[in-house]
Amino acid sequence: MKKTVLFFFLLLVITVVPATALAQKLITKTGSIKFQASTPSNEEVAAENKSVSAVLETSTGDFAALVLIKGFRFKVALMEEHFNENYMESEKFSKATLKGKIEDFDLSKVTGTDKNFTLKGDLTIHGKTKPIAVTVKISKAANGVIAMGSFDVKPEDYGIEIPSLVRKKIADKIKVSYNFLLVK
Repeated sequence: MKKTVLFFFLLLVITVVPATALAQKLITKTGSIKFQASTPSNEEVAAENKSVSAVLETSTGDFAALVLIKGFRFKVALMEEHFNENYMESEKFSKATLKGKIEDFDLSKVTGTDKNFTLKGDLTIHGKTKPIAVTVKISKAANGVIAMGSFDVKPEDYGIEIPSLVRKKIADKIKVSYNFLLVK
């Protein structure tokens, strides 16, 4: 499993960051992504993955993130099993990616206070890729930057089928929150 994660991370770095600019990248292997799909008066449908890999090329604003679907942890084990087997089909669609560019990114203008940037790119979930534009709050950290924010996704946009039996227990829009400490 660790070799698979390392392979995908290295592949991500090689395809996103040119070899001549490697000294200008900030990375993480311990980023966090949470999603909330709960509806009022029903059991909580939420999970977190604390092993997300991400790369930011500071000279260009190029950004890429990779999350292994089986890394999401739920409070209820049965919910996690259904998520992997029935909804996300994580054996077939093992990862989700976001590849894009942070518009007008300038590391020299990043301070200890959050500054909003727009990230435009392609989000791939469940084998389907869609364009996305999200606001990223970026602030300076001791040896890098913190990038955080949230956005909504609709399961049907990514070919994720929710059975009618549980349709009312899962939100129409899934709130995805992320937090990355990207370092040299």
